[in-house]
Amino acid sequence: MEIAALRSQVALLQSQLSAAAAGPPDGNAELVDLDDERVLQEVGIYRYHHPLENSEEFRDRLNTLQEKIKQFVLEGEAILKSDMFTFNNSLAKGRKMTSDFGKLMLRAYNSEADSCVRSLRAGNVVTAERRLEASVTSIAKLGAMMEMRVNPEYHALRIDELHLTADFAMKVQEERERAREEREHLREQRKVEQELAAERERLDKERAHYANAMQALLAGGDESGAAELAAKLGELEQAIAQNDYRAANIRAGYVYVISNIGAFGPNMVKIGMTRRLEPLDRVKELGDASVPFPFDVHAIYFSDDAVTLENELHHAFAEARVNRVNDRREFFFAAPTKVRDVLADKLGNLLEFTEVPESTQYRQSKGYWPEST
Repeated sequence: MEIAALRSQVALLQSQLSAAAAGPPDGNAELVDLDDERVLQEVGIYRYHHPLENSEEFRDRLNTLQEKIKQFVLEGEAILKSDMFTFNNSLAKGRKMTSDFGKLMLRAYNSEADSCVRSLRAGNVVTAERRLEASVTSIAKLGAMMEMRVNPEYHALRIDELHLTADFAMKVQEERERAREEREHLREQRKVEQELAAERERLDKERAHYANAMQALLAGGDESGAAELAAKLGELEQAIAQNDYRAANIRAGYVYVISNIGAFGPNMVKIGMTRRLEPLDRVKELGDASVPFPFDVHAIYFSDDAVTLENELHHAFAEARVNRVNDRREFFFAAPTKVRDVLADKLGNLLEFTEVPESTQYRQSKGYWPEST
């Protein structure tokens, strides 16, 4: 009979716990918002709870923390409960009952905590915290008769586990993004080096050709023809010097302003920089199969310090960044004319700027789109 009574109470408590976790039908208690998108918009940019250097440090800290959590469970300190509760006028039976219920409550709490940890994605730690806080509240209500509740110290450890797990996920994501961008940067750098080396080889061959031709003309007494070739050789020397300067000065390059009205709308631009010998090659690469239409070029400007010029433009439109989490994404909510005004202010003389994009493919395609678009 006692076993049947205990089983009945366990079933009742499990039912109450499930109902409490789901939320009351009358809506009087506070509901847990599980909509990650809404929660992420509320909290804004992710802030690290433990600003460690790399993912390995987070992993080590997590391992240490999980050992502390395990120790709490082994020592029976995770759940606090009364030791004076009696069952059928028996203190021993009462303690046995509270011990069994405590294990049940701890299992329910740990199940929720483990579920929160498993479902964590980079940035949604707020939702997980709310779920775990709701579990603590429900257990305290259901165990009120036995003064049963989750140990605040144990709960703090599990909250810290959520924070560290979320931080770890975010740091791993950042490291992957940084590694990807570094690979892209190295690929771009290799292309620049190959282009400049090929250009230097071409110029050297052309210089050698003109030098031999000039010597032949001088040997034949054609001083006029030799003078023309000497002028061409002077131009080649300047081109070689410029090529060598580009190869040696990593800050020299082209700052470009481009847009893609078909992909991103009329008031969004990308402001970037390339050291490529032919900057339009870089623009064509950006407009590959990952976007539906090629980019339109509003301005391409060569600068001896393109790095600084690009940074100044990014700073001028900092409040208009599209991606406020990753500064390496160079898209901005800005009309091309606004960028033109800033460029003209910094350069003093902006010779060429295309205000209205051609967007030929976009304009030709738009007439065939479904009306719902």
